[in-house]
Amino acid sequence: MNRALPAVRLRVPTDEDALEWHRVFDDPEVMEFHGGRAAERSVYEELTARQRRHDAEYGFCLWTVLGPGDEVLGFTGAQPWPHSWGPAGKIEIGWRLGRAHWGKGYVTAAARITLERVRAAGVTDVVAMVNAGNARSIAVTKRLGMELAERFTLPSSRQEGHRYRLAL
Repeated sequence: MNRALPAVRLRVPTDEDALEWHRVFDDPEVMEFHGGRAAERSVYEELTARQRRHDAEYGFCLWTVLGPGDEVLGFTGAQPWPHSWGPAGKIEIGWRLGRAHWGKGYVTAAARITLERVRAAGVTDVVAMVNAGNARSIAVTKRLGMELAERFTLPSSRQEGHRYRLAL
C-alpha cells in the first residue's frame, strides 16, 4: 500500500539553520551512523556555508527540509562526493532528519524533490553511501528506485557500507 507523501519544502540553508541542524541532530539515535553524537555548532556553521556555495556553483546542495509550519526537520540534498576514498567525481544524495520526524515520509518526499532538482541541473546519475546497518536509509534508497552497486568497508568505523546508484 502506498500512502501519500507529506508536503515538504526545501531551502538553501541559512546561518540560522546551523543552530537548528545542531539542535535537531543532538540525539544519539539520529547520529548512530554519523559518529554517535552531534558535531560542534561550528561544524554546522561551516557545513551550511559550504552548502550555500554549492547551491550557487552547482544549483544544488544539502537543503534544509521544512515541514508543517516551516519547522526545520533536518536536511536532504546532493553534493559532490567530499572524500578522498569512495566514488570520486560522483554526486551523492543524502538525508538526515530529527528523530521526531522519522517514519512519516518526509525523507522520501524531500529526496524525490532532490532528484528532480539535480536532474534539472544536468546530473545524469547519483549515488548514496549508506552504512549497511542503517535499515531506515536503505529503505529510502529502495523507495527511490536505487540499486545496490557496491559493498565496501567504511574507513572511519571499519563497518560495512553500501553504495547505491540511480541513473537519472
